[in-house]
Amino acid sequence: MPVNRVLVANRGEIAVRIIRAAHALGIETVQVVSAADTDSMAADMADRVVVIGPAQSKLSYLNPQLLLHTAIHTQCDALHPGYGFLAERAELASLCGEHDISFVGPAPETIDALGDKLRARAIAEDAGVPLVPGTDSIADVARAKEAAEEIGFPILVKASAGGGGRGMFIARNADDIVASFDKASTEASEAFGDGTMYMERFVANARHVEVQVLGDGEGRVVHYGERDCSTQRRYQKVIEEAPCAIMPAAVRTKLHEAAVNLLSKLKYRNAGTVEFLYDVDNQDVYFIEVNTRIQVEHPVSEQVTGADLVQLQFKIAGGEAVNFDQTQINVDRHSIECRINAEDPVRDFMPSPGRINGWYPPHGAGIRIDSHCRDGYLVPPFYDSMIGKLIVTATDRDNAVERLNVALETFEIDGVTTNLPLLRQIANHPDFKANKISTRWLEQQVLPGFQS
Repeated sequence: MPVNRVLVANRGEIAVRIIRAAHALGIETVQVVSAADTDSMAADMADRVVVIGPAQSKLSYLNPQLLLHTAIHTQCDALHPGYGFLAERAELASLCGEHDISFVGPAPETIDALGDKLRARAIAEDAGVPLVPGTDSIADVARAKEAAEEIGFPILVKASAGGGGRGMFIARNADDIVASFDKASTEASEAFGDGTMYMERFVANARHVEVQVLGDGEGRVVHYGERDCSTQRRYQKVIEEAPCAIMPAAVRTKLHEAAVNLLSKLKYRNAGTVEFLYDVDNQDVYFIEVNTRIQVEHPVSEQVTGADLVQLQFKIAGGEAVNFDQTQINVDRHSIECRINAEDPVRDFMPSPGRINGWYPPHGAGIRIDSHCRDGYLVPPFYDSMIGKLIVTATDRDNAVERLNVALETFEIDGVTTNLPLLRQIANHPDFKANKISTRWLEQQVLPGFQS
């Protein structure tokens, strides 16, 4: 049955994005808010607002039982989790299924299988998807040292249940493993409830590329091209673009086929992203993980294909017929997204909550702003520091970079410190303009000079 009323179980810009897509399809929206978000843009836009708890996430947005109770009480027939918070928690998807509420995302068993990186790695290997040489679970420092000698330094030690760079470090020798293994395992245990670690060969000249996919749950999966997310700091994405302009056609085809084959085998339902490491020197791609949700950077995929991915999410969740025809999806432009954060890059990216006294985003052809901010908005200190996304689109990468520089120069935000000065420096850097970057480029070539 098509979705009629959806509980928007998130906040910020993604809540605004979900509401706009829902309203375009004639779907009623119920927005949950914490006490800190009662005057938010999403609250103003929704058909109904329910305050579900205090500002602390664990007492509001991170409480699955509370979200389910709200959905039932407001007679919602669907729940959209957005990204972050509980978006990749199988528990929430299961609760929705038990009460005949459509979860706008994959089946709970799919979320569970792909949420653990080691399990996902095994699934990918079984599907014939190329993997970075690595290990299964590593129990202790002694085994980690042995495995590292077998793989060869440098190696990347990662938390099986991790994400966002937590529980992860690079070891260039055995001393690095001794110094960091227990700390990373403890960090992963505290953050994710699981301190299991594993290891992969570290690729120095790497790009982080990912494929946007949609599946109907019956084995039909299509992709919407790839995104290059290599401009990052501590494994956190800063700028994303589509497509990966330096990737040869043969490698791109291999990348897309690997992503589609993997999720077709799983009979994947709804939107997802398959992330890969692109080894530029060896012209090969290796599987990293699957994100079973809509991504922060989905707008660049929309801009280069003309699709509305969130509307498609609703249609799939409602059982509507979606034309899964790869030949009708074409990438014919270039798009770049910058994450606008209320933080101070000079002071080690310290969050900068407070009142926005002036919100002056750029306007014009090829410019899109996804944000929940406006003049007078109070950026709360309780959540992620991202306050918006600037997306530019042009015929090719050179023109997109030029448009990005103009847009960043005219983007002004008063009242809170933001990362706009850093973004301007990145976009105007000769390496970025020439597309000569890697996943380590920002930290090695830009940040030291910027912060000094």
